[in-house]
Amino acid sequence: MATAWLAGPLPGEADFAAAQAADSSCGEEIPCKVSDGQYYVHLPKGDNLANSAKGAIFFLHGHGGNALNEIRNKSFLQMADDLGVAFIAVDGLDGTWSFPTAPQHKRDEFAFFDHVLADAEKHFGINRERTLLSGFSSGAFMTWYLACDNAGRFSGYAPIAGAFWEPLPESCTSETIPYLFHTHGTSDQMVPMEGRWIGERWKQGDVMKSFDVWLRQADIEDQVPETYQDGDLACRRWTPREGVLELCLHPGGHGVKAGWIRRAWNKLAEARHWDLIKSQ
Repeated sequence: MATAWLAGPLPGEADFAAAQAADSSCGEEIPCKVSDGQYYVHLPKGDNLANSAKGAIFFLHGHGGNALNEIRNKSFLQMADDLGVAFIAVDGLDGTWSFPTAPQHKRDEFAFFDHVLADAEKHFGINRERTLLSGFSSGAFMTWYLACDNAGRFSGYAPIAGAFWEPLPESCTSETIPYLFHTHGTSDQMVPMEGRWIGERWKQGDVMKSFDVWLRQADIEDQVPETYQDGDLACRRWTPREGVLELCLHPGGHGVKAGWIRRAWNKLAEARHWDLIKSQ
């Protein structure tokens, strides 16, 4: 057994190495281009590589941000390496996301994310069945709308500090309920829990009313959620027949932590019964 191990890379390790070699023109701080935008990718390093099952965490920056800054975030990259997954930072167009109720519409975001997923699968061997989409602030708005359009596009969703905008959708077009793990600060003044007016025309939506959209769709409006404490997070979890709807609140303001995304990945892996590396 020891001789076989020393003879060459493990299968998962070889697959990832081949994927890297197949598209050496992009990766890390060199963007990967698709027809309507770009993304950055960091592949896991070290011993976790062979056990990663080619899972990926996709992350969407806030308003005015960019994916290059996110791919340079050491805490995000360390998280990916610890979990043995790829970290993919997706670029908004001109620092914005064109979700349905956004002030500007610069591209068809639903089509764009389908292109990003297909490209990441083709060039890096990403497993479409083991993906988590997370986003912060404006990126969280986009995350909610991507789930509403088609919850099956990603395996799970972890929006942080952002939900739907007014007018909230009456229902979602998705045929399935998402595995959704939302994190929000009760002291957030940039995107308060109850939402906030942007000028006189645009309004961020209320987080609880955003959850009501999914609770109605899952036909569990009257379900009493499970409540529990996880560190500084006070969580409520609803359990539809399929999917998971979870809201976790912390006492802080408008911010994002890699630990919240890591937690969402582990909760998603547990809910979907994945045999993946978990954080220590």
